Amino acid sequence: MIDKQFKNLEEQIEILKYKGMTINDEDYAKKILLRENYFFLSGYRYPFMKSKVDKHFLEGVTFEEMYSLFLFDRAIRNVFFKNLLIIENNLKSIFSYQLSKKYGYKEKYYLKARNFTSDKSKQKQVNDLIKKMKRQIRINGSQHTATAHYMYNYGYVPLWILVKVLSFGIVGELFSIMKYDDQVAICKIYDIPVDEFSTYLPILSNYRNLCAHEDILYENRTQKHIKGTIYHKLLGIKKDDNEDEYEKGVNDLFSLLIIMKRMLSYEEFKDMCLELNKRIENLEYNLHSIKIEKILDIMGFPSNYMQLANIERRDVDEVREN
Repeated sequence: MIDKQFKNLEEQIEILKYKGMTINDEDYAKKILLRENYFFLSGYRYPFMKSKVDKHFLEGVTFEEMYSLFLFDRAIRNVFFKNLLIIENNLKSIFSYQLSKKYGYKEKYYLKARNFTSDKSKQKQVNDLIKKMKRQIRINGSQHTATAHYMYNYGYVPLWILVKVLSFGIVGELFSIMKYDDQVAICKIYDIPVDEFSTYLPILSNYRNLCAHEDILYENRTQKHIKGTIYHKLLGIKKDDNEDEYEKGVNDLFSLLIIMKRMLSYEEFKDMCLELNKRIENLEYNLHSIKIEKILDIMGFPSNYMQLANIERRDVDEVREN
């Protein structure tokens, strides 16, 4: 195995220049490389390369361009993250309301195995998740302000407080072990079928964690594919050659945007899209060697992506009726 040797800032600059990148201000480039890390910044080089085989840069590619894509990804990551947190909070509130209403507000009631699926293949998962939730009560009983307040004053922690300290992953897993009637009741609020909702939750959780840890967002692809929706149809997104799946909005960043369209309020989603559009326009201004369409294609965004923000419930209902 060949070791990756340490390269100082001057050597990092020389590598980029050797591959054909234009460095207009070496001091500026060194400052950015020191602050942002050569490894992470170079993760944004691929759209600017000649091909997957020829890894030299296209003619005229500048350091500033690659850094603009890096900053663009950071900016849209913040936009997505902010709105993913809204969805996460909404889910926690709705889940806790549904289960508390039906099974009680004390953990000795709502954390009983009989309140969840009777599917024998999921019994270990049910028991394990109950243990995880009880563990969070023990850990946060004295550390988290709200849980500590309830434990000290009332001797129990209601589910609407407990969910605040549960990870998005655990919340998604909680849905997977709910009784079918409870799943249906929750999905009716979002007007999303249970099977699609079950697919969305781990995707949302994965993207939430990706954003929190500042991983590359714009080119991310998910293992799970979402089903075609009314929004794919309204935007006129083409299907693949086999007519089985849409070409965009399946396992790319646009598929996440479609999921969020279905889970945020109209106003929240509209504001989110306006923010994204502003970031895209800013990146377009800073690109010179490639077109913005190349980045949008990597993201899975169709050229008319902003129309998604303007689609209202009545538009969806009209298409369904026809």
